[in-house]
Amino acid sequence: MATRVMRVGIISKENYMKRTLAIAKGEYKPRKDEPKIWFESIKSMSQILSTENQELLRTIIQHNPRSISELELITNRKKSNLSRTLKTLEKYGIVELQKTKGKIQPKVKATDFRVEFGLHYSSPVPH
Repeated sequence: MATRVMRVGIISKENYMKRTLAIAKGEYKPRKDEPKIWFESIKSMSQILSTENQELLRTIIQHNPRSISELELITNRKKSNLSRTLKTLEKYGIVELQKTKGKIQPKVKATDFRVEFGLHYSSPVPH
């Protein structure tokens, strides 16, 4: 599988809102290489990219399950738990849940993560 890098950033909720408003007003144009996914803290990012979730992503890549039920058998995790985790990972663009033939097949969209953050984000937009 080819490496797919996802850029993620960490920025306070307040500065994220300022950044979003600046973009909406046309006062700031995000650079092409800026993160598309933002977390409020390292802690919130670590919950999404936990060791358990990283292992789940590796399992999906290695086994290419055709459904969440198949993934349930491979991982020994309850389907409801897997569905919740996969929907969260989908929300962040890390996985895609493809609906085919009445089944939902998880596909990993990001295999590597580049994290950007700084202590100087006091202006509406990151520098």
